[in-house]
Amino acid sequence: MNIRWIIDPPADGATNMARDEAILQAVGGGRSPATLRFYQWQPATISLGYFQRFADYTALPPPAGMLPVVRRQTGGGAILHDLELTYSLTLPLSHPLTAAGGPHRLYEHVHSAFSALLRRLDVPVVRGPAGAGACSHGGPFFCFEHHTGFDLVVNGKKILGSAQRRTPTAVLQHGSLILDRRYDQQSCAAVADFVTIDIREHLPALAQTIFDQDTGRPTDYSSEENQLTAQLVRKYADKDWTCKR
Repeated sequence: MNIRWIIDPPADGATNMARDEAILQAVGGGRSPATLRFYQWQPATISLGYFQRFADYTALPPPAGMLPVVRRQTGGGAILHDLELTYSLTLPLSHPLTAAGGPHRLYEHVHSAFSALLRRLDVPVVRGPAGAGACSHGGPFFCFEHHTGFDLVVNGKKILGSAQRRTPTAVLQHGSLILDRRYDQQSCAAVADFVTIDIREHLPALAQTIFDQDTGRPTDYSSEENQLTAQLVRKYADKDWTCKR
C-alpha cells in the first residue's frame, strides 16, 4: 500500500496545525498517500480543542496562561505541548484501518504500537479505565487530566492521548506522547520518569509497527502541501480563529 512517513523539526503551533490540515486535504483529495508525521513544538504552546472557550485559556494562572496558544481542528480538551513527541496519522477512508471498526479501531491500533514501544523501554503503561468516555470539551480544561479507555496511563496518570478529525474522504488522528515535563500544570506521566531516551532513534520502528509494513526512509511534503501550509498558517495564527469561541 502506498504510504509515507515524515519527521519534522520543532515548529510553532500555527505551523504544526497548518501542516496537519494541509496533509488532511491532500490525502482526502487522493493527491497524497496515507501519511504518518512525527513532530515537536517550539516554543511550548497550548492547543485548544476546537470547541473550547478561549476565555478558559485566558483565565489560566501563569505559566500556562502566558504561553502561546493555537486552536486545533480536533475536539477535546487543551494540551500543553512542550517536551513531547506528537504524531499525526492521516488516512483515506478507504484504508483498511478506517474502512471498518469505526473511529475506535484507529485509536486502538496506534496506541497499541506506542504501548509496545513503551513496554520495551520498561515504561509500565496500561490502558485507561474501561468504559470511560472521550476527552470532551465539557470536561477538565486540560485533556491530560481526563482518562479514556484508549489512553495510555502510568500509575494513574496519562502519558499518551489522541483526538480525531474526520472529513467525507479522510481521517486525521493526532496525539501526544509526553517525554518530560517542566510545568506544574502538566498533570501527566512522562517517559523520563522511567528512562532516558532519544525518541528519534525509535521512530523508524514505530512507523513500521503502525503501518505494519516496511516503511523505508522518511520522505517529505509535496509542493502542493507546502503551498497550502503557507496559506493555512495565516488561519491558525489569526486571533479571530483562535478566539472564535
